Amino acid sequence: GWYTLSLHDALPILPDLSAAPAEVAERLTQAGLEVEGLTPFGAGLEPIVVAMVRRIEPHPRRDKLRLVTVDRGGGCEQRVVCGAPNVPEPGGLVALAPLGTTLPAVGMTLEAREIAGVVSEGMLCSERELGVADAAAGILILPAGTAAPGTPLAAALPSVTDTLYEVSVTPNRADALCHVGVARDLAALYRIPLVLPPAAAPPRLADAELSGLITVENRDFERCPHYGARVVLGVTIGPSPLWLRHRLTSLGLRPINNVVDVTNLVLFEVGQPLHSFDLDRVRGARIIVRRAAAGEPFTTLDGVARTLDADDLVIADAEGPSALAGVMGGAVSEIHDGTTRVLLEAAYFAPRGIRRTSRRQGLASDSSYRFERGVDFGALERALDRAASLTAELGGGAV
Repeated sequence: GWYTLSLHDALPILPDLSAAPAEVAERLTQAGLEVEGLTPFGAGLEPIVVAMVRRIEPHPRRDKLRLVTVDRGGGCEQRVVCGAPNVPEPGGLVALAPLGTTLPAVGMTLEAREIAGVVSEGMLCSERELGVADAAAGILILPAGTAAPGTPLAAALPSVTDTLYEVSVTPNRADALCHVGVARDLAALYRIPLVLPPAAAPPRLADAELSGLITVENRDFERCPHYGARVVLGVTIGPSPLWLRHRLTSLGLRPINNVVDVTNLVLFEVGQPLHSFDLDRVRGARIIVRRAAAGEPFTTLDGVARTLDADDLVIADAEGPSALAGVMGGAVSEIHDGTTRVLLEAAYFAPRGIRRTSRRQGLASDSSYRFERGVDFGALERALDRAASLTAELGGGAV
């Protein structure tokens, strides 16, 4: 199988790597990780610039449109007709596509045109129109202080331009199914340092405050020799920041929210699958790792009602299955907009058992693909700390 690797966007892992993408691809292929394709990401964004909103006026003829005057640098102002609902107040930063710009993501070249009697001198772009993420409900709003007006977007947000590698991974190289795994090979090939993503143990509440939140009982150490969990309290669910949405979009994943996106990021960073539960939906505040009962019913996150086999390993709560271990979570405990308490899981599941369950249920996932081939037992707790720290950082709360 192969997967897409957004390697140059992950260069903090290899801060001293300066080789061109084509050379990196050749070295990886010679080392046994065959690169089947190189794809520029964010190509064509060179004309896009950072602009500052100066004035917002109603359109004289269309209630749903507004006239937005922006400073594109050097005091040069342009007026754009915009229908987005989220145009920031004056002083906010946006991405401006000047006239003549070709947007590869939508296959359109901007030309001066009259919209209900007013000429628009460019376009304020959404993430989807820029091709950097999937959000299309409004325009891209840049954080305050990102860059001065007139700065090319690619310079203000270096991650919007990238190179994607399609890497063919043989079954014996499960360690290469993540950014760190491939970067480890490159560090050896180029004899440069490898810097792992930060995963310091996150700040924690006092033990007394955490007692009674959750108990974990493992009834099957043969199929699950290690199960780790963290709880993050006081989380606010919302969209992930642009850098995270962009990373996941470049890897072909759909951003969902700041909690679920963290688990997907860590999966692709270090190769350890994780799962997040809404703690308030874990019935009886108990996690039980056990085999399913023959014929036990369970509905997975994809909405499919399934009948389990006695060989299937499940993560159950006090009343029944909550996740199909190593394959997919369940609808009963999924993260939702009102979630405030999150339980993060990172475990080691025996490859053969996951393979049997995946085939029997006709259900494959990024998690099962890795568990079937074997994950790094020794990296489990580090991945869990990485995910817990990011969840607390992006969603608030305490671990």
